[in-house]
Amino acid sequence: MLQVTFPEIVEVMRSTGSTVPAAEGHGCLCGALCISADYTLARWLEEVVPVAEGSSLTQDIELPMHTLYSDTVRALRGDQMEFEPFLPDESVALEQRATALSQWCQGFLYGLGTARMIEADRMPKSIDEILLDFAAISRAEVETSENAEDDEESYVEVVEYIRAAVQLIHDELEDVRSGDAPVGEAADMDDSDDPDDLDMMH
Repeated sequence: MLQVTFPEIVEVMRSTGSTVPAAEGHGCLCGALCISADYTLARWLEEVVPVAEGSSLTQDIELPMHTLYSDTVRALRGDQMEFEPFLPDESVALEQRATALSQWCQGFLYGLGTARMIEADRMPKSIDEILLDFAAISRAEVETSENAEDDEESYVEVVEYIRAAVQLIHDELEDVRSGDAPVGEAADMDDSDDPDDLDMMH
């Protein structure tokens, strides 16, 4: 369970002058952790928080970011299946939450692609379709229908798909993180986790 709230991190990043949305920043962290065993807090902060040369982050900024980093590592690499993408809660308008979801996926793909350089043939084919889904969500435009309940259900389904997909990607890249032999293919996700029925994001 995360010990910081989304508004807290939004405010922390805003106070530093960061142009990276909070959801995108967390997605970047998760993508990097999936592919790199030694992705540090310092490297993540370099990506998402601007720091002037010769200066350092103050404690009121570094502490919440450190907490989010530590909680994410623990959830993603633990055995309790506690991982969740860091997104606004239900008190925020659905359109804003869906936009944050798109930003999160964009950040994840960035983190996965830049944290560590990997030869293409070392990447498991089993995650290709998931990454294509993430790319589609990252480019999606939010459109709501007249049925708010259906829109809400669709959003929840996609968040759950992403949650499960990231855990699968992390597991599939275990050998890549450890530097062992190329990984093989694994079973695809269940059809029930397919996000194709998301009508509000096109």
